Amino acid sequence: MSGVRAVRISIESACEKQVQEVALDGTETYLQPLSMSQNLARLAQRIDFSQGSGSEEEEAAGADGDAQDWAGAGSSADQDDEEGLVKFQPSLWPWDSVRNNLRSALTEMCVLYDVLSIVRDKKFMTLDPVSQDALPPKQNPQTLQLISKKKSLAGAAQILLKGAERLTKSVTENQENKLQRDFNSELLRLRQHWKLRKIGDKILGDLSYRSAGSLFPHHGTFEVIKNTDIDLDKKIPEDYCPLDVQIPSDLEGSAYIKVSIQKQAPDIGDLGTVNLFKRPLPKSKPGSPHWQTKLEAAQNVLLCKEIFAQLSREAVQIKSQIPHIVVKNQIISQPFPSLQLSISLCHSSNDKKSQKSATEKQSPEDHLYVLEHNLHLLIREFHKQTLSSIMMPHPASAPFGHKRMRLSGPQAFDKNEINSIQSSEGLLEKIIKQAKHIFLRSRTAATIDSLASRIEDPQIQAHWSNINDVYESSVKVLITSQGYEQICKSIQLQLNIGVEQIRVVHRDGRVITLSHQEQELQDFLLSQMSQHQVHAVQQLAKVMGWQVLSFSNHVGLGPIESIGNASAITVASPNGDYAISVRNGPESGSKIMVQFPRNQCKDLPKSDVLQDSKWNHLRGPFKEVQWNKMEGRNFVYKMELLMSALSPCLL
Repeated sequence: MSGVRAVRISIESACEKQVQEVALDGTETYLQPLSMSQNLARLAQRIDFSQGSGSEEEEAAGADGDAQDWAGAGSSADQDDEEGLVKFQPSLWPWDSVRNNLRSALTEMCVLYDVLSIVRDKKFMTLDPVSQDALPPKQNPQTLQLISKKKSLAGAAQILLKGAERLTKSVTENQENKLQRDFNSELLRLRQHWKLRKIGDKILGDLSYRSAGSLFPHHGTFEVIKNTDIDLDKKIPEDYCPLDVQIPSDLEGSAYIKVSIQKQAPDIGDLGTVNLFKRPLPKSKPGSPHWQTKLEAAQNVLLCKEIFAQLSREAVQIKSQIPHIVVKNQIISQPFPSLQLSISLCHSSNDKKSQKSATEKQSPEDHLYVLEHNLHLLIREFHKQTLSSIMMPHPASAPFGHKRMRLSGPQAFDKNEINSIQSSEGLLEKIIKQAKHIFLRSRTAATIDSLASRIEDPQIQAHWSNINDVYESSVKVLITSQGYEQICKSIQLQLNIGVEQIRVVHRDGRVITLSHQEQELQDFLLSQMSQHQVHAVQQLAKVMGWQVLSFSNHVGLGPIESIGNASAITVASPNGDYAISVRNGPESGSKIMVQFPRNQCKDLPKSDVLQDSKWNHLRGPFKEVQWNKMEGRNFVYKMELLMSALSPCLL
C-alpha cells in the first residue's frame, strides 16, 4: 500500500444547516447557524453549578494515594502502564475553568450585595466619615481659589528670584573679569587701532601720517606703559585700565585752525570767524578706553601742526602782488582789496585755565564743516602726490614725468601743456581760492536778499543749486510781477559765481562778466528790474490786443541814467485812437504818457492849415499820467487798468 499514490478526498457534511420543517409541497425550512455569542451562551447553559470543587480535590487526593500504594507494592510493568493511563486521563468537561471563575465571581457579588444591604438598612452596622477640622464660616470656594493662586504665585516668584540672583552673580563676575583683565589683552586692543613696535624693553607707537604719505618731520611717537598706580588690596575703580600711554609734551591738549575773514570797511555779507578742526574737550566715550580719546586728540594736534607748517612754507615761497605775512602762529593774506584773510593755529594745553577759556569762547555757529572737509581732501591729495609712483624714464637720460613728455612728433606735449602739468597749486593757494569763492557767494546772496526786501515791485527770486563745486556756484534769478508770473517771463538770469568774478548768462544766450564788487551786481540787477517793467508792458499789450509801435531797451533821449540805460515802449489801442508811451529808468523811475485823439482836445488852437475835418481824427499831443494816484497793487496791474479804460467798448 505504500507504493500506491495518495489521493486527496474532500469530505463535506451532508447538510450544513439543520432542517426545521418540510412543507407539503416539499420545500424545506432551515435553521440559521448560531453565532459565536449564541454558541457560547448554549455551552454555558450546560454547566452544572451545583457540583463543588471539593469533590474534585478528593478524587485527585484518592488517585495520588492509590498511586503511592501501587509504587510501594512493586507491581509489574503492565500494571504501571494501566495506572499511568488512569492517572493522566483528561478532564471530561472542557468548561471546568470557566465554571470555577464564574462561581468565585458569584460568591464575591453575593458578599458585596450583603454588605450593601447591611449598610443601607443600618440595622446591624453604620458607616461614619473620617473626622476633619471644621472650616471657618468665612472661607468659601473663591477664598480657597485665591489662596491656591497666591501659593502658586509665591512659588513662581521664588523661582524667578533664584534665577535673578544667579544672573546678578554672573554679571558681577563678568564685570570683575573685565576689570581684572591683564595687560596683554589691553595691549592687543591697542594694537588693533594703532601701529606699535617694540624697541628693547619699550613698546612705542606711531601717531604720524607717514604711512599715508606725510613728510612732516615730527616723529609722533608715544610710549605704552603699564598702569601700576592702583592698590590691589582696595576696591578696583570702574574706569581702571591696566594700560596707559605717554604722549610727547608738545602734542598734549587740543588744537584747531582758526580762519578769520575781516574787512576794513563795513560791507555786505560779513563772514566773521570760522574755526576748523576745533574739537570739544576730550571725554571718554562709554565702552571705549581712555587711551583712545587721548591718542585721537594728540593725532589731531599733529595734523593741525602739519597743515599750518605746510601753509606757512607756501606763504613764504609764493610770490603774489600783495605778499603774505607769517607771524608766529598766524598767516595773513589779502585776497580782495579791503579784505583780510587770517589763518592761525590755536593750541591749548590741559590746564584748567585754558579749558575754562575754551569753553567760554566756544560757540556752536563757529564751526564750518565744509571748509574742514575740503582741508581734509586737500591734505589727502598732498599726501597722495608724495606716494604716487613715478614711472621710470626710458632711456635713463630722459626726464621724469608723463610718457608723452618723452615723445616727439604730433602726439608729444607742447610747451604750454608741459608748463600746465608741472605747475601745481599749493595748499595755501587752494584755501585762498575757496575763501574767495565763499566770500563772493555770501556777498552775492546778501545783495540779492537786500534788493528783494527793499523793492517790492517787481519781485526778485533766487533759486540756489544744491550741487556746487568748491570754486564755483550757480544761482538762477527770476524777476516777476505779482499775479502776472505766466505772462512776464522775459527776465531769467543764470549767475555763475566763481573765485574772482561773476558770469551772468541771459535767457537769449548773452554773457556778461562782473567783478567781485557788489556795486556792479547791484546796478546790473536794478537795470534788469527796470527793463522788466517795459517787457511786461509789451507782453500785456499782446494779451490786451494793443499794437506795439516802438520798443527800445536803451533810449538815447531824455535824462542820462547813472545806473544803466532807460528803456521805452509805445503802444496803440486796437482802433488806433489812443497811444501810451512808457519810459522806465533804474534811477528816474517810470513815466507814462497818453496821447488822445485831436477831436477830444478842446484846448488845441485852431490851425489855418488844417481846415478839413478829416484831420481831426489824428492823435493830439501827449499828456502825462499821475502814476502815483493810480489804483493797483503793482505796475503791471495799473497798466492793465489804463489799457482797459482806453480800449473801445465792443458792446
